[in-house]
Amino acid sequence: MQFQDLLAYKKSFALAMKIFHVSKKFPKEEKYSLTDQIRRSSRSVSANIAEAYRKRSYPKHFVSKLTDSDAENSETQTWLEFALKCEYIEQKVFNDLISDSEEVGRLLNYMINNPSKFCSK
Repeated sequence: MQFQDLLAYKKSFALAMKIFHVSKKFPKEEKYSLTDQIRRSSRSVSANIAEAYRKRSYPKHFVSKLTDSDAENSETQTWLEFALKCEYIEQKVFNDLISDSEEVGRLLNYMINNPSKFCSK
């Protein structure tokens, strides 16, 4: 099994790609602030899952990287709130992206709470 096979990775990667496409419509003046921040945090969720998987021989390191991923997922939700309040995205788009993010969060928390199911001995 590779990290790309993990459901949390697949879902987080898909969410990052949705955010990338949605953020293409953000105003130019947001290029180096909101657009950059939301893209980086959403991509970091998947990147941290990949790093965690490579550290699965060490359960504490595995969990630590997954908590980093969970934190990036929460940061992404915050940037989505800003995008909504700044009227860069509609409520329905916000709701769909937040729902996807919450699902990623649940998957991450399952992995965090059950490292023995993912870690090698």
